[in-house]
Amino acid sequence: MKRRNIIILSILAALILVIGGFAAKLYYHFSVSNFVSHDGETHSYHVYPDMTADSLMAEMLGDYEMTSELAWCLHCHYLKYEQPKPGYYRFAAEVGNRELIRRLQLGEETPMRLSFTQSIRTPEQLAGLMGRKLLLDSAEVVQRMKDREYMAHFGLTPETSVCLFIPNTYEVYWTMSADQLFARMYKEYQRFWNEDRLAKAKQLGLTPTEVATLASIVASETNKKDEHPIIASLYMNRLRKGIALQACPTVIFAVGDFSLRRVLKRHLRIESPYNTYTHRGLPPGPIRLARPDVIDAVLNAPKTDYLYMCANPDFSGTHVFSSTYAKHSAVARQYQRELNHRKVK
Repeated sequence: MKRRNIIILSILAALILVIGGFAAKLYYHFSVSNFVSHDGETHSYHVYPDMTADSLMAEMLGDYEMTSELAWCLHCHYLKYEQPKPGYYRFAAEVGNRELIRRLQLGEETPMRLSFTQSIRTPEQLAGLMGRKLLLDSAEVVQRMKDREYMAHFGLTPETSVCLFIPNTYEVYWTMSADQLFARMYKEYQRFWNEDRLAKAKQLGLTPTEVATLASIVASETNKKDEHPIIASLYMNRLRKGIALQACPTVIFAVGDFSLRRVLKRHLRIESPYNTYTHRGLPPGPIRLARPDVIDAVLNAPKTDYLYMCANPDFSGTHVFSSTYAKHSAVARQYQRELNHRKVK
């Protein structure tokens, strides 16, 4: 009898050890690790609205080894996981079932980086970028930017709508709606236009959108940062005196051919509010996104007596600034001769 009891206790102890070991393994796969990446790196996935749990898993198994399929099936059943929520997800090199399932169930996305640069000139280009980077219909973005009533909520117009998107890198969510994106950018816009910048703009007699518009012209004139304040000062002088800006970049914007290297007389005659040769003052809105540093160059422009500028005939990418038309004309003729010599059309 005693021997029999010992055998029974031994069997029970063995069963407890087996069950305990199985439970420990299940817990480990649940809480610590059931997926290990083949290369030891993190991996990210875009889960589209029509994506199933099986299709996502098939994609993940190209990057990860599943340690226990049984544990995965049991935990999916336990947590009632059937369908992942759309989103952008980045997972660690090792991830347990609980974190994986919870994030996919609740839509706990990984923030992604969205960058706007001054190379963007039009609402269509801006919307195209968003359509490529986010789960957004670019047509929805354009429609909102061109909707006068909608943009009025942000104190902007269709012509100044690009001012909302200040060049920088932002953390956003891949599935955010167009309205959520505009609301987010408006917060960034308000943060940028703080009391100090607003006061400087007021002192110049300009609104924030006018400053951004002028900055977009300045940025289009040159990539030389040390020239930005001088060019801003020159254009401010022309604005104060009521002289047409005569900025070639605005003409290129009006023509719509951004590959144009040489502005000719026929281009100067184009009828457009963006043609600052035929229309005095600033154009209706920016001709490209204006970087923060160029906006600040406008806000902090030095006092000068410059009224004219011409690309340097030595093609160094710099400009020659003049306070008299006679000096400017001499430089301009020299530059035109160099253009002809180099056969720039």
